[in-house]
Amino acid sequence: MAATAVAGLLALSGCSTSDTGGGDSTYGFTQAEQVEGSEITVWVDASREPAVTAFEKAYPDIKISYETYDGSSGGSGSFQSKIALMDQAGEGWPDVVFSTQQNDAIWASKPTTSGEQGFAAPLNKGLLDQDFLDGFADGALDYATIDGTVYALRNDLAQTVFYYNQALLDQFGYEVPTTWEEYAELGDKLAAEHPGYILGTMGDTFMTYVYYGGSESPVFQSPEAGVFHSDVSDEHTQKISKIIDGMLANGTLVQDSFFSAEFAAKYADKLVGVPGPVWYTGAIFQGGLAVPAGQIGVAPPLKWEDGDVAAGNVGGGQWYASSHSKNLEAVKTFLEFVTSADEFQVDASSGYPAYTDAATKWLAKQAEAGYFVNDDFQTIMSDAATQIWDGWNVTNWSPETAWAKVVIPGIAAGETVESLLPAWQKELENEATVNGYTVK
Repeated sequence: MAATAVAGLLALSGCSTSDTGGGDSTYGFTQAEQVEGSEITVWVDASREPAVTAFEKAYPDIKISYETYDGSSGGSGSFQSKIALMDQAGEGWPDVVFSTQQNDAIWASKPTTSGEQGFAAPLNKGLLDQDFLDGFADGALDYATIDGTVYALRNDLAQTVFYYNQALLDQFGYEVPTTWEEYAELGDKLAAEHPGYILGTMGDTFMTYVYYGGSESPVFQSPEAGVFHSDVSDEHTQKISKIIDGMLANGTLVQDSFFSAEFAAKYADKLVGVPGPVWYTGAIFQGGLAVPAGQIGVAPPLKWEDGDVAAGNVGGGQWYASSHSKNLEAVKTFLEFVTSADEFQVDASSGYPAYTDAATKWLAKQAEAGYFVNDDFQTIMSDAATQIWDGWNVTNWSPETAWAKVVIPGIAAGETVESLLPAWQKELENEATVNGYTVK
């Protein structure tokens, strides 16, 4: 099997060249003519390449090729734009696609602009067994469900918690913060007493989910179909923005990307604590920062002093099956494997699996390794999955793009987040209008 970067539409290979024939609608969509034993093509981001490797080892008789792309990271829209080109060409579709975004089912479930069948195949109309779908955590498939039809499978849950370095807290004599207010106070003390040590970064576009979704700020809402609402004048939005500005000013929040080599080089031993999704476990602490077992602890999501616990929801990613595939049996086997099999979700995935049995084993694996300093981390992570604030919604575009366009460059230019809020809301509303939403 060869792995090649997705360079463009016409460079893609190993896909269906025609979906004529077939016509069976057993699974709730018109199927292409099925070719037993034909190769399936899978698009993944770099982090999901181990899923393909594990599948090849488990199913050596199923022909598969894969191509890497950006996974629509940061709301790039590359998944949608590439599929749109293939829809125009009438050929070249992959059989399975992984996307880091939670909102792709909105467009992928719809007919094309020419009225042809949408890209995403319905999964709960017979293609996958209901017993298998019932194995996902409650609510895990909500973002991929349109009018009762499931169009994608969640890879992992992405509830936020608060990570802390117990060794550094003990060294400095600090307590784990439980509220956003305590987080800001800890930032002030840390800056004054131990400059150079930090409590997070604002250098990635997904921080909008961590700090605004996680603080119950009504910035990105769709209260009904086709309607968008954003309110940066809200009390929570104003308060969290002031906290961010204060911590940027005192240096306890930095502007490097978590995934940059510079961040690991500068802050691997200086990150005292940070709010973030549970996939930080593998992707950040065990990955880029290579923090050994026995140093990191997990606390519940930060909340407001006068509020309830509310977790943010940061990605998690979705797996899509193509309605154009000529080998749906292989697609089914692949989807079930990458979302539930121990070989990927427990042994090789960095995040908290959305499939319940795999999640239980993933947590047990972390406990067995003694990675976290607190014995109750499993309960904290599990509880946080049920505490995600429902005040943020998915639309057919990502909230990350406006943050990347307005806030990140503004911070880099020395502006405060508070001063950027009106422009951020305006950009969000512009994107809503472009995407056909009514702003209210």
